[in-house]
Amino acid sequence: MFRTMRRFKQELSNDECKKILKAQVRGVLSLIGDDGYPYGIPINYYYDENENVFYFHGAKEGHKIDSIKKCEKASFTVVMLGDKKDGEWWFRPQSVISFGKISFITDLVKCEEVCRTLASRFSNDEEYIDEEIKGAIQRVMCLKFTVEHMAGKSVQEK
Repeated sequence: MFRTMRRFKQELSNDECKKILKAQVRGVLSLIGDDGYPYGIPINYYYDENENVFYFHGAKEGHKIDSIKKCEKASFTVVMLGDKKDGEWWFRPQSVISFGKISFITDLVKCEEVCRTLASRFSNDEEYIDEEIKGAIQRVMCLKFTVEHMAGKSVQEK
């Protein structure tokens, strides 16, 4: 169902993909938007390696929510700039693209857990996180992206 990578020598292992996903905090969620146009949203996430899922949060209404209601299929791309060796001008970016299905998390306890985990990726101030969640949890929609296929690629830009 999913294509194999054409430039297979650049393909990353599953472990390398997971390492990138755990290290990065932002990616692009791509959905089928209005009138069949692609709709890509830069979004914060966390990846649960044990479940092989991504978690996101956002508003309870808007283009993203409308798109998911129409079609649960999505892709999610994470890009890491990569390194640059001394004396070289080019980077070695790596990327991971995942295909899967996205669903709404309706359980308020699970939604709070998702929000807390996401917030802790950006701040270790528990008091601040508690206050933010307390003030916003009723307005938040959490999303679960279940991975069906994942592929990673390493490129030398030269």
